[in-house]
Amino acid sequence: MIKTQIQIPDRLYYEAKRLARENELSFAEVVRRGLEEIVRHHPPGRTKPTDWKLPTPVGMGEPLAAEDEWTALSHD
Repeated sequence: MIKTQIQIPDRLYYEAKRLARENELSFAEVVRRGLEEIVRHHPPGRTKPTDWKLPTPVGMGEPLAAEDEWTALSHD
C-alpha cells in the first residue's frame, strides 16, 4: 500500500470526517472508498467527453420557441 499526502478543502475534510464517524469507518477508508467509486465510473478506454456529440433528436416536432428566445424564456 502507498502512503501519500493530499490537500482538500476544509468543508470536504469535515464532511468526510463526519461520514467516517457516522459509519464507524476511518477517514482513510472513506477516502479509499471515494477513490474506488470515482475510478469505477471512469474506467480505462472510456471515450473522452470532447469526443461525445449530442444525439440528433428524432420525432420532437416543431420547436415551441425560436432559438434566439431560449435565454429570455429560461429566465421567466
